[in-house]
Amino acid sequence: MSMFTRRPFYYRLSEGMRISVRPHYVPGHSFPPLQRFVFAYDVRIENISRRTAQLMSRRWTIYDSIGEELEVVGDGVVGLQPILGPGDVHEYQSFCVLKSSRGWMEGEYYFRTTDNTYFTAFIPRFDLIADPEWISDEE
Repeated sequence: MSMFTRRPFYYRLSEGMRISVRPHYVPGHSFPPLQRFVFAYDVRIENISRRTAQLMSRRWTIYDSIGEELEVVGDGVVGLQPILGPGDVHEYQSFCVLKSSRGWMEGEYYFRTTDNTYFTAFIPRFDLIADPEWISDEE
């Protein structure tokens, strides 16, 4: 069975960048009695435009169903500022920790083109749910 069979898949196309996200719950690193729910998410950024652009920075909004909202801003993604030419793809995995079993994330990536034009690509809102169906096969 594929690792992604039951896990939801979210995507959004904006400014020629197709952003796809697959989140999953990671019970092996979670501890619900102490309000620790760990979620990993796989991100794929695909440049379907005709221009080359570098991912300079990002902004995430992380919402926890207990009512907390956190904004995370930083350079690049997982320490990288990848350059994507037409047709190029950049993939990475990251994670977040919630205090409850449900929440969501969304955000933006900020790109710079070779002629120093800046644009924003939107990351689709995706759900974080600590459900057995969402467990990674790697656990």
